[in-house]
Amino acid sequence: MASPYNDPSLISTWSHCAWFASGCITVLISLAKSVTTAFNSRTWLELILSYMVGYVLADLFSGIYHWAIDNYGCAKTPIFGNQIRLFQLHHETPWAIARQQMAKSLHVTARVLTFMVLPIVLLCSDPVLLGFVGVFAGFILFTLQIHAWAHCAKDKLPPLVVALQDCRIIVKSSKHAAHHRPPYNSNYCIVSGMWDMLLDKSKFFVALEKIFFFMLGVPPRSWTEPNSESTQGTEFQK
Repeated sequence: MASPYNDPSLISTWSHCAWFASGCITVLISLAKSVTTAFNSRTWLELILSYMVGYVLADLFSGIYHWAIDNYGCAKTPIFGNQIRLFQLHHETPWAIARQQMAKSLHVTARVLTFMVLPIVLLCSDPVLLGFVGVFAGFILFTLQIHAWAHCAKDKLPPLVVALQDCRIIVKSSKHAAHHRPPYNSNYCIVSGMWDMLLDKSKFFVALEKIFFFMLGVPPRSWTEPNSESTQGTEFQK
């Protein structure tokens, strides 16, 4: 019987690795340029603040995006259809994401960020903007991997990842597990999860769902399609 770890749907190709490397290099150039331009303009405090804002907003963006593709659209939705299908599959087999190789998981995001961020990096010389873009893009690039680590047993993770989870810099499995319990409509943020309590207690997403329903007549998937956590499978992203 073939090992699931050799499943081609989980393994990175050279193309995946190339795009992942391109995304990483783009982020690193943005961060490096932010430091060198800040050194010349002496805007260190503003630069540090831009890093913090980029980190905080990356978590918020991850939650809003996760909520949107969890609840709206289908596999035939233009542009986002494949991701919608994959996130629904993830609800059926949440453990499968932890078996996928990193470049396989991140190459699509890396490709998008390369085309969106690289022009800013090349044309901009503002250290604050470069710092914000670098940190925001960096965490968005690694969001799916951070998510995957949240589905791994702690003893299977590198010590650095465990330390980052324990410091709550990135989301840990005990926190993210709440998203995979009925009714599957909370704890959407998958960078650090720092926004989850505010968004869930304020019923931010519930309010958005009601607005969309009354304006467009479209209910969110969490109202109509209870997810199953029992289906077996290994595929997550193609």
